[in-house]
Amino acid sequence: MADMHTKEIRSYNMSRIRSKDTKPEMMVRKFLHKNGFRYRLHVKNLPGKPDIVLPKYKTVIFIHGCFWHAHEKCRYAVMPKTNTGYWSKKISGNVSRDFLAKELLQKLGWKEIVLWECDLRKLNFEITMKKVVDHLRNFY
Repeated sequence: MADMHTKEIRSYNMSRIRSKDTKPEMMVRKFLHKNGFRYRLHVKNLPGKPDIVLPKYKTVIFIHGCFWHAHEKCRYAVMPKTNTGYWSKKISGNVSRDFLAKELLQKLGWKEIVLWECDLRKLNFEITMKKVVDHLRNFY
């Protein structure tokens, strides 16, 4: 099956996908700050370079895109019909790195929270963030 876009358009589309300061990440950061939580961003010396680090709680938060991190049973995590070999390898590599980062963080004594893109959509956002806040306040 051929790609629906030209190589140039596909390249442009892919270049627009950001790894930092995504809309879901910004929503979570704003919510946490509004609720009194202070954090650091993208700490390079921690495994996986977590999106949000809450040192006071010894907790990191990863905000995963459902497609990019293969969210199981999620309607947003659909394998593309073109160039399947490339995407399968790319996404399985992401999942492997996620697993390794989780193990290393646990060995260092950090707790990990993974927030999925689909859980941060309008209908689920408040419920998801309430669970995060409850989790943080119960473990401190």
